[in-house]
Amino acid sequence: FIVDGAHRMKDLIDDLLAFSRLKTKAKPFELVNMETTLNTVLSNLERTITETKAQVTHDTLPDVMGDPSQIIQLLQNLISNALKFHDDHPPQIHVSVEAVDDMWKIGVSDKGIGIPEQHHEKIFEVFRRLHTLEEYPGTGIGLAICKRIVARHNGRIWLKSEIGKGTTFYFTIPRIG
Repeated sequence: FIVDGAHRMKDLIDDLLAFSRLKTKAKPFELVNMETTLNTVLSNLERTITETKAQVTHDTLPDVMGDPSQIIQLLQNLISNALKFHDDHPPQIHVSVEAVDDMWKIGVSDKGIGIPEQHHEKIFEVFRRLHTLEEYPGTGIGLAICKRIVARHNGRIWLKSEIGKGTTFYFTIPRIG
């Protein structure tokens, strides 16, 4: 019990540090190849993907101007959630992209448990959890980090979800040129 508590405290401190450093340790924007970024994320999550027998597919992703480490963190948080919040079936995740005016609209879709509509805005708040730690691990900071990263990149983040059918988190990021 004490060791589990210590691990949860370490995870919480790490996530709080990541959240607070989004502005103080921010790097200048540079050209980011989202294909390479996604490959890095999938490599980072390889163990979980294998353990859950997940299938991750994606559209051809664009290059964007951004903070490379923050874009990795954004995609990794969204895909990690899709891997975590699934039903008895192996997770099926798809990363989509669509050009909308001067923005890229990127979606991370799953066929997981879904999120009740009354929680769609609240889940982007720090420490907002919808489940107990026994049901699903986590600190409740990941989506707040995503929201802050997307805001820094002059985009917005939202979701569409249906209970028992899955969730798609969308975010926008400016197109180059």
